[in-house]
Amino acid sequence: TAQERKKIPVYSGVVYYFPLALREIAKASAIGQVQHNPDKPLAWDRSKSGDELDAMMRHLIDHASGEEFDDDGVRHIVKCGWRILAYIQKTMEEE
Repeated sequence: TAQERKKIPVYSGVVYYFPLALREIAKASAIGQVQHNPDKPLAWDRSKSGDELDAMMRHLIDHASGEEFDDDGVRHIVKCGWRILAYIQKTMEEE
């Protein structure tokens, strides 16, 4: 219902807190689109993304090892953010 939706502070509870992080994740998403499907509009190609937690951990290990950026210029820690959002989304969809 509208009242229930108003209780979820999407802007004030997330976007307002993390604008820089969310912008970087959005940039990573666009760069990934060019890498995986350059001839198509921006869309999450789930057929090429199925191991979110393993991929997140690989990027986290690279980040923890002192490697800030991946080969495409995106920060490893930002790719961790994209992957955890993907995992959360899929988990919520399954419920």
